Amino acid sequence: MRVRRSLTIKQMAAVSGIAVFTICIFIVIQLFHFVQQRRDDYAQQLENIAHSVREPLSQAVLDVDLEETQDILNTLQPVGILSRADVVMPNQIAALHTHFPPGRPVPQWVTRGFNLPVTISVPLYSAAASPKAPKPLAFLVLQADSYRMYQFIVSALSTMLTTYLLLALILTISLSWVINRLIVKPLRTIASELESLPESDIPYHQLTLPERHEDDEIGMLVRSYNRNQQQREKLPQNSEGALPRSETGLNNEEQFIQHLQQRLSSAESEKGFHLLLIGIESLRDDGHVDCPLISSVMEVLPEHCLMARLSYNEFALLAGDIARPFMAMRLARQIMERINAPQESHAGNMSLHPTGSIGIVQHTDEFPVSAQQMMSNARAARLSACQQGKNQILFFEPELTEKIQKRLLQENEILHAMEQSDFTLFIQPQMNMRSGAVVGAEALLRRKMADGSYGLESDFIVLAEEIGVMSLLGYKILELGCQILADWQQRGITLPLSVNLSGVQVQQRNFLPELRSLLSRYKINPGQLVLEITETARIEDLDRALVLLSELRAAGVSIELDDFGLGYSGLEYLNRLRSLPIDVIKIDRSFVSVLPEDEVMVNIVASIGRAMNIQLVAEGVETEEQRLWLLNANIHLGQGYLFSPPLSKKEFERKFCQRS
Repeated sequence: MRVRRSLTIKQMAAVSGIAVFTICIFIVIQLFHFVQQRRDDYAQQLENIAHSVREPLSQAVLDVDLEETQDILNTLQPVGILSRADVVMPNQIAALHTHFPPGRPVPQWVTRGFNLPVTISVPLYSAAASPKAPKPLAFLVLQADSYRMYQFIVSALSTMLTTYLLLALILTISLSWVINRLIVKPLRTIASELESLPESDIPYHQLTLPERHEDDEIGMLVRSYNRNQQQREKLPQNSEGALPRSETGLNNEEQFIQHLQQRLSSAESEKGFHLLLIGIESLRDDGHVDCPLISSVMEVLPEHCLMARLSYNEFALLAGDIARPFMAMRLARQIMERINAPQESHAGNMSLHPTGSIGIVQHTDEFPVSAQQMMSNARAARLSACQQGKNQILFFEPELTEKIQKRLLQENEILHAMEQSDFTLFIQPQMNMRSGAVVGAEALLRRKMADGSYGLESDFIVLAEEIGVMSLLGYKILELGCQILADWQQRGITLPLSVNLSGVQVQQRNFLPELRSLLSRYKINPGQLVLEITETARIEDLDRALVLLSELRAAGVSIELDDFGLGYSGLEYLNRLRSLPIDVIKIDRSFVSVLPEDEVMVNIVASIGRAMNIQLVAEGVETEEQRLWLLNANIHLGQGYLFSPPLSKKEFERKFCQRS
């Protein structure tokens, strides 16, 4: 398929035509302006010439001295600008005139278009004429040479045409180059990619997104095409030329491997995904798609999953949107639960209890791998799971299986702790490091451990977000914080309390209504509740964040940015951060811990905070040397083990609130 007329040629022709048309109009307007200026100059020169001979000529006319009058007119012959000089009586009868050489012809369209020639008439008066009602003796009529004006018009027109047409050419080439780079070249690349595509790859093809077009219309076009291709994969493949599906109605192995290889070759493979190989024992109905067991399994699959039947009792599953191993294990467990559900036999008086084995392979794009290699690895993992016993789930990497099993145990512990209300808040004071006064406090989540102590794992928040309980847990944390503040307000304790927010929690639509409800129920004073937003969670949509934080401020809470400097504090981010209603920036403990030996990062963060006129709080102050350095740097507020570890509410109040 060849292009008969390139977009480059078409847009160059369009730009050139528009440029020439616009320039022609501009030249005509400018030419008339220049000619009018030249006419005014000629008229002024003729006025000056007339006034130079006006007095002697008036006297000669008054004396009826025709010879003297003619001589005065003849003195005007050397003036090159003139083509006519006449003395005309008041009755419009020409009395005398000067014989100038015949002028060179001027095209009629010039004389008509520019109203040529330029002529003036100057009245001649006697010296004794009444100044109130003077009557002219005659009129001196002078006419400029039109050919000189014609030469000026031709010169100006040729100069402007040359200049502006050259400018139009430069603009056309420049615009054509820009349009070619931004539009034509990416489209040509896309067209070439589609034209060279083998027929077998057409149903599964994903376009490559051109560089620097992620956020424009071409990027939208490519993403829409790829999305449509993905949606097309889910439709029944009944058209001619498509690979035949297996008798089960599911994709067969050949189709599945093509899909898998296509995913490995596409840009989406960088996001990571998982391949699950599922073996089912005691499977009835030959694994047909309308088999109750297979239908039940397919019900728990997420949207972007592709399932295929490889053999009588073996199935493959491409979990395209699942990048984390933990989530892949959760999906495998849900599938195993459906496999293990009792199935009625044909006899009707007994039920079957199918068993299964699942092997999982994670793809992270760290090392190149083919679809066949992934399938072999997944099959090896499934066979290992089958050898270990019934209903086993194994990753191809043994250490990953062990890690996920540990994660699942943590999930059960978290869910059990939520059921038993084993979560509470410990409080750590925020101090004025110069005076030693308590100026605020931070509420820190703790969980009751098996030995009765309270603690929290370092990856607890990440795990809670993965298993989907962070929203409920976040609400519980906010409610516990409001309960503490309500109790303090009744007892006259006015310390502000900071509560950490999860990025998942902030994105919930019901977050603001729930917060307002808590503030209203517990009657929290404005500004006493401080919400800490972690910078490392990154505010993706700063415009939406501005609206959200403004609504939080309007609801009567203060905003604190935690872990500042660990996130994405680029210049653009900082520039937009100035518009966010943030009251406090916390200097991360990793920067404070290296003081006073390494002070660079603290100085940078402090400079940013002061430039934006935001209050600074140093986290993790643990030594006297760190405290002194921070005070010398004019950072007065801090928290850390130098002052106190996180304490239970009762201990905190006993130690710090009795002085308030």
